[in-house]
Amino acid sequence: MMIKNKKFMRRSLTGFLIIAFAIIIILLDTETIGDDYVRRILNLGAIYAIVSVSMNLVNGFTGLFSLGQAGFMAIGAFTVAVFTVPVELREAIFYIVPQSPLVANVELPFFVALIIGGLLAALVSILIGMPVLRLKSDYLAIATLGFSEIIRIIFTNMDTITNGALGINRIPGIPTMWVTFGVAIVSIGFIVLLINSSYGRAFKAIREDDIAAEAMGINLFKHKVLSFAIGAFFAGIGGGLLASLLGTVDPKQFYFTMTYNFLLIIVLGGMGSVSGTVIASFVVTAGLEFLRFFDDSLILFGVNIPIFRPGFRMVIFSLLLMILVLFFRKGIMGQKELSWSMVEGWFKPHKNLHSKRKKDEGGTI
Repeated sequence: MMIKNKKFMRRSLTGFLIIAFAIIIILLDTETIGDDYVRRILNLGAIYAIVSVSMNLVNGFTGLFSLGQAGFMAIGAFTVAVFTVPVELREAIFYIVPQSPLVANVELPFFVALIIGGLLAALVSILIGMPVLRLKSDYLAIATLGFSEIIRIIFTNMDTITNGALGINRIPGIPTMWVTFGVAIVSIGFIVLLINSSYGRAFKAIREDDIAAEAMGINLFKHKVLSFAIGAFFAGIGGGLLASLLGTVDPKQFYFTMTYNFLLIIVLGGMGSVSGTVIASFVVTAGLEFLRFFDDSLILFGVNIPIFRPGFRMVIFSLLLMILVLFFRKGIMGQKELSWSMVEGWFKPHKNLHSKRKKDEGGTI
């Protein structure tokens, strides 16, 4: 009975995250609490959480070393940009090369374009995954990274659709935080349910030992492609939200270095932990903004401190990451999930200590 209760508490992660997100939305979606800057950082953190959790599904839960998230985000971002910009504004945006007649007069609602962007990213991932997912380890990482760069270069040269290197601006913005956090809750909730399903158990079996998983009757190729496609779908959703948040999009935003940010988040949060990834997404996003303090020149007692200059925040951030990796080698959560029992343990340390002492003395609990 105790084991069943613990499993139930661990699976209560979805409800816990929903409540936490709902509280944040209620508190910060008012004019009196929080400003535009705070809301923008929180929106960005929620978008990063979607993309990072989708990447963790592939890397952490399925054991595939993929580095193609930036390319899938670009597909979602440009899909939203192309189809949501008002038709009457496109002539001013595509002033060098006229927009292709295939999409010139097509304008879609934001959510429709967002779903289409995710589906296109999933479709491209299936086409890429069919030859690539037969590779393993570093070879898979290099191949997916290469395809991500190919996608970016294609968008750079599609002048009549994506406006090439100039990109697309005047993208309608996200109306409120309800949109971003609502999509984040649904996306992460779906991934959590997937992980706890039979498909999720198959993903974990492939991660632990693909030979043993295949011997048990699991179709390796089918499940790898499925995981890869679902991860790409939610990466496309995150890219569409990012385009709407920024109001502009261009291929330079999706260099391969962008994928490293999400890899950093899932390593910091814990490979194979959804709650750890969500926490790390907001910590990294807010931390990078907070450390902008080190990018401004500092004058103390009339003396200019020379080390405070643009870019120095990344040095501080890297040092902090090194410290965290040294002391938390498995990340914040490892492969564990945040649960009510874990939260109760934080607030009742004396109870755990008393139980441990009685066990050491050979007593019964």
